[in-house]
Amino acid sequence: MSIFNTQIRGLRRTAIVAGSVTILLGASAVQAQAATAAGSATVRSAKTLHVSPKGSDANSGSASSPLKTPQIAVDRLGSAGGTVVFAGGRYAKQRIELVNRSHIALEAAPGANPVLDGKGLTPPDDDSGMVDIRDSSNIVVEGLTITGYRTTSTLKVPIGIYITGSGNSIVLRGNHIHDLGNDNPTLGSMDMNAHGIAVYGRNATRPLSNVFIVGNELDHLVLGASESLVLNGNVDGWAVVDNVIHDNNNIGIDAIGFESTISGAARYTGVNQARNGIIARNTVSRIISEGNPAYYEDGGWCNCANGIYIDGGRSIKVAHNRVATSDIGIEVASEWAKGSASDVQVTDNLVTGSRYTGLSLGGYDELRGQAFDITVSGNTLRGNNTLNDGSPELLLQFYVHDTTITNNVIESTKPSQPVMLFRDAPAGSVAENAHLVLNNNHYVGRVPAGQELYQWNAVTQQGLKAYRAASGEDKLSTYTKR
Repeated sequence: MSIFNTQIRGLRRTAIVAGSVTILLGASAVQAQAATAAGSATVRSAKTLHVSPKGSDANSGSASSPLKTPQIAVDRLGSAGGTVVFAGGRYAKQRIELVNRSHIALEAAPGANPVLDGKGLTPPDDDSGMVDIRDSSNIVVEGLTITGYRTTSTLKVPIGIYITGSGNSIVLRGNHIHDLGNDNPTLGSMDMNAHGIAVYGRNATRPLSNVFIVGNELDHLVLGASESLVLNGNVDGWAVVDNVIHDNNNIGIDAIGFESTISGAARYTGVNQARNGIIARNTVSRIISEGNPAYYEDGGWCNCANGIYIDGGRSIKVAHNRVATSDIGIEVASEWAKGSASDVQVTDNLVTGSRYTGLSLGGYDELRGQAFDITVSGNTLRGNNTLNDGSPELLLQFYVHDTTITNNVIESTKPSQPVMLFRDAPAGSVAENAHLVLNNNHYVGRVPAGQELYQWNAVTQQGLKAYRAASGEDKLSTYTKR
C-alpha cells in the first residue's frame, strides 16, 4: 500500500518549487513530491493491524478482531512496518511513540473519527507528543483527532503531534488537533509552552526532510510562549499546505532559525534554519495573544501573535494564504541578532482585520537580526489595525534590506488615522538598510487623496506626493479613495 501520496482534490493549478520539494496547486490535486523519495514511499510489509476502543489486546488485530491499544499494534508491526487502522471512538490516555521506526502508517478507517484523548495523562518532562515521532522515516499520520493533552507545569511541553531528531518523508494529513496545551497562569512568564504540531530538527548533521503537513485543523490551543504549528532547526524541504488554524493564543504557523534547537558551533549557521519550504493555501484566523499569561507585561497585553511568521527561516514561499482577525497577519524577521530571514517570497496572500498590523518585515527592535532578499508581491492588506492605535497596514522595522515590495493592494478602512505604511528610522550600517524598493503598489483609503498618511524613517508624510518626495519610493504607485 502506498503511504506517500499527498493529493488533495479541487485546487487550481499553480506550481511552487522550494528546494527538493514541489507542490502542485492544481485543478486536480495538491501533490507533495520529494526528489529523494521519487515521490513515493511504500510500506515494506503488507501487514495491517486494526485497533478499536472496544477491542482487546488479546485479539489478532484483524478488522473483525481488533486490538485495543494503538501502541501495542505499532509494536506488533515489527521492523518491516505496516499500517495501523483506527476504528472510530475515544482512545483514552493513549499516546503513540515511534522511535527509530520506518514505513509506518497510522490512519483512520474510512468514515471513522478516532480520538486520541490525553485527558488525565501526566506529560513527561520536556517535549512530548500524543503522537511522538523521533528519528523516523516514511511515516504517515492521517485522520486522527487529538485532544486533551494538558499541563500546568513549566517543565513539560505537551504537543499534539511531535516530529523530532532526523528523518525523511513524513506526512501529517487530515488530522484535527484541538483543546490541549499549557495552562500555567503565571503572568509575564515565558516558561510555559505547548504546540499543536511541532517539527524540530535537532541533529546538526542529518536534517528532517520532505515533511508534508497537509489539510489539518488546529484550534483552541493554549500555547504559552510557543506556536500552533512550528518547524524549527534543521528542517530542510517541507510543505505546510491547506491547513485551517484558528482560535489559538499564539502564533499560527512559524518557520524558525537560530534558536538553541541546535547548539554549539552550528547554531548560527544555515544548518539551524527551517528552509526550502512552502506555506500555501492555509486559512489562519483569530490568532490572538491577549489573555495569554506569557504575553502580559507592564500592566497590559502584547498584541503580538502572528498568523504566519518567518522567524529566521530561509528560502521559503508564503503564497495564497488567508489570514484574518489575528494580532499580526504575516511577519518576516529574525529575533536573534546573529540571525536573519532571507530568500522569502510573500505573494498573493489576503490579510484582513489584524489587530495591530497586516504585514511586518524586520526586527522589532535594534537588538534583532536582519530580513533581506524578501519579495512581497500580489498581496492584499485590507482593514488591519482594528485596535485603532495608528499602526499601519504595512510595517517596515529594523534591518530590512535588498527587498522589493511591488504590485500589492494596501487598503486602510480608517476614516481617521489612515496609515498606509510605516518605516522605522534606520539603524545599523548602510548595507543593513539599502536596496529597499517599493513600487507599483495600489493604496486605497477612505479619505481624499492627499490626506492619507505614510511614515518614512519615522517621519509622517501626508499624501502620496509628499511621501514620494521624502522616500524616493512608489513612483508608479497610486492612491484611490473608496
